[in-house]
This record gives sequence, C-alpha cells and structure tokens, in this order.
Amino acid sequence: MNVPGPPPLDGVLAGTPDGLGVGETTPGLNDISPDEGLIEDLSAEDKAVEQLAEGLLSHYLPDLQRSKQALQELTQNQVVLLDTLEQEISKFKECHSMLDINALFTEAKHYHTKLVNIRKEMLMLHEKTSKLKKRALKLQQKRQKEELEREQQREKEIEREKQLTAKPAKRT
Repeated sequence: MNVPGPPPLDGVLAGTPDGLGVGETTPGLNDISPDEGLIEDLSAEDKAVEQLAEGLLSHYLPDLQRSKQALQELTQNQVVLLDTLEQEISKFKECHSMLDINALFTEAKHYHTKLVNIRKEMLMLHEKTSKLKKRALKLQQKRQKEELEREQQREKEIEREKQLTAKPAKRT
C-alpha cells in the first residue's frame, strides 16, 4: 500500500533532483540562512510526523482492530471450551465413580450369594442335628427300656430261684 508522503516543505528539497523539470532550479536552496526556516521546519516536521502517524494508523488500525476482535472472540471461545472441558472431566469422574459403584454391587452380589449358601448349609446342619438328637433320644429310650427289661428279668429269675430253693419244713 502506498502511504501518502508529507507535502513538500518550503525551502527543503522534497524529492530527488531528477524530479525537477528541465531548466528548473531548486527554489530557495541557496536563499535561506541556516537559522531562518528553523521554526517553520519544526512546525512542518510536526505536521509531517502527524500526517505520517495518521497515515500509519489509518493503514494498520483496521487490521489491528480486526485482530483485537478476533482475539476477543478467541478468548471467549477458550472460556467456553474450558467450561465444556470441566463438564466433561466431571462426567468422566462420575463415570469412574459409577464403575466403582458397579464393582461394589458386583462384590455385594458375590457376598450375598456366599451368605445365602452359608444359610442353606446352616439350615441343613440344623436339620441333621435335629434328626441326630431325635435318634439319640430314641436310642437312649430303647437302652433304658432294655435295661429295665433286663432288670425285671433278673428280678424274676431271682424270685424264681427263691421259689425253687428247698425250704426246710416247719416243725410243729
């Protein structure tokens, strides 16, 4: 892009001598003393600097403003992206906690199965012990009955022996 240059200054050569027409001389180059145009030169330089600054700003300012706007949009998009990322991280953590919960449920199911098996085994053992107690009681009653019968048999034999023994006759 072409930046407009400053206007030619009075008494100052603005271009190269090649830019002069045929037969033209540079105006005022030899006429001015070194101190005469100093104030005019400074104000002209200030104007030139101001015009250069305005030209530079007019050239780069729209691009800079677009860049600024693009950076603001980028920053906003980054904030949105960070929020979304935080949400995804929290979902991921929830998913991990769900896996932990699932593992706990699986473990609880396993222990529940063990508990049910132990309960069945205990019921079976209780039934067996009940049957054994009944059988032991019946055997004990049978033995007592047999002992009673033996005792009665002995008493009968003793009684019978007493009856069979000879008794001396009574004298009268």
